[in-house]
Amino acid sequence: MFNKKPPAPRSALFTNPPKKATNWLSDASPAAPAAPAASPAAPHSARAQPAPRDNRAAQSAPHTARAPQTVAPAQSPERIAAPHPAPLSRLTVAAPTPSHAPATTDNGFAALGLRDELIRAVLAHGYDTPTPIQKQAIPIVLKGGDLLGGAQTGTGKTAGFVLPMLQRLMQGVTAQRVSKAPRALILAPTRELAAQVEESVRIYGKFLPLTSTCIFGGVGIQPQVAALRKGVDVVVATPGRLLDHHQQRTIDLSRVEILVLDEADRMLDMGFIHDIKKVLAVLPPKRQNLLFSATFSDEIKALTDRLLNNPQMVEVARRNTTIEVVEQSVVQVEKAHKAKLLIHLVKSRNWQQTLVFTRTKHGANRLAEQLDKSGITAMAIHGNKSQSARTKALAEFKAGSLQVLVATDIAARGIDIDQLPQVVNYELPNVPEDYVHRIGRTGRAGSTGEAMSLVMQEELPLLKDIEKFSKQSIPRVKIEGFNPALIPDPVSTTADARDQEWAARGGRPAPRGRPGGGGGGGGQGRGAPKPAGGGAAGGAAARPRPAAGRPAPRSSGSGGRGR
Repeated sequence: MFNKKPPAPRSALFTNPPKKATNWLSDASPAAPAAPAASPAAPHSARAQPAPRDNRAAQSAPHTARAPQTVAPAQSPERIAAPHPAPLSRLTVAAPTPSHAPATTDNGFAALGLRDELIRAVLAHGYDTPTPIQKQAIPIVLKGGDLLGGAQTGTGKTAGFVLPMLQRLMQGVTAQRVSKAPRALILAPTRELAAQVEESVRIYGKFLPLTSTCIFGGVGIQPQVAALRKGVDVVVATPGRLLDHHQQRTIDLSRVEILVLDEADRMLDMGFIHDIKKVLAVLPPKRQNLLFSATFSDEIKALTDRLLNNPQMVEVARRNTTIEVVEQSVVQVEKAHKAKLLIHLVKSRNWQQTLVFTRTKHGANRLAEQLDKSGITAMAIHGNKSQSARTKALAEFKAGSLQVLVATDIAARGIDIDQLPQVVNYELPNVPEDYVHRIGRTGRAGSTGEAMSLVMQEELPLLKDIEKFSKQSIPRVKIEGFNPALIPDPVSTTADARDQEWAARGGRPAPRGRPGGGGGGGGQGRGAPKPAGGGAAGGAAARPRPAAGRPAPRSSGSGGRGR
């Protein structure tokens, strides 16, 4: 997520943050599930503290009034109606590179104009140098302008909008809340991604008097209703559950000042465009809009024209940069041997943390069962799994107690693990862009990773599309004992080829005639030699055998057709 100082242990969300025993906002123990699972709807009240305090005490702390602020509330910029979309102001930056230099006034977060409380939270989490996307996005958001961000996961985009968003919200904090309605809304495509974004809000807002909550489907709605009634500043939500709350009038969206669409391309791929339009219809026109996407399809451009007003565009240079730091390979294998090959790879290479992608939910379940029966700890996550099961699987995988996590493309959105060593494409995706998303789970923040694809013959066209999209040729490797059998070329069915085949065998060519009979002594249609004694005309393979006691009809002198 950030450029950092080595060495440091693995974190479940960002790049190698240091673990502190007294920091109640640090990652949970390996056996503990992620925070959103235990209380998916409970709001988090982050108060300024002179020193870190116990986690249980923090969770049980009552909701108290905020201290008055002298800064006047900031007004959201007026939307300017225009008959045609305004041109984008593009800021293209280089891909993130690892940096271990200490923080300075020139290259640190202080130079971006962030509050001391936010800088303290970032430094406490182990980061001192902003990534390229953060350097460009944070000043734009702080000024209140709309932003179109082009960045993949692992580039630091989440902090790129969370940090300035929190600072702008602090400009409107008063001693007494005028309303309990949220002032910032972040939409995410999946539960896992929504939970991780809300965790980032809590981490960076730990020294600020702001509250947040996460609402998504798959869990009970009443705890979320209770959290919203208490009042929150930031809501992170999936579109479907957000509309459920709006229809039940359990959330007031009339005071939203900042709207963020994270991974907008994935939301459109999942069919959320109609839900997004419904959400936009109930939001106030005066607001700041931030949209982040890894790709820019025609649908994204149309949404941008509808949503953003005079936006500036920030894009990490070359969206396929992730590919360059990942060691990719292709193993051609027969379909029946795929599971055996994966088991062989995990055991022989001692893989301890491998993310495996399948195309279907049922395929993920079957593969996880096969791996588990072979002695490899494995679990599957997909849309049909309950939220508690998905959270448990992710927690165990991040902790390192689960060797293999089998996931579909949708469920994998939101999986953010530092230095994930291996990604395996058990089945190639139908869309080339999804391949880039998949292997982008490894090789993050300058580290290297390995991505292996198990490809059967039917998937070769998909592989060709992926190589064309990524403008590269993925190396083929052979695994001893698992190379696919050579498939013979199909034999030509022309008469000349049959004649040549029989000539090579020392026999005589089949007589030319009509398939199933007629001409040339009753050709058999398969090039078989004529039986001694004349045989049955008309192609024995095409005619029923005569009944016992009845002679077969004789052909005419020209090889008649029979009955």
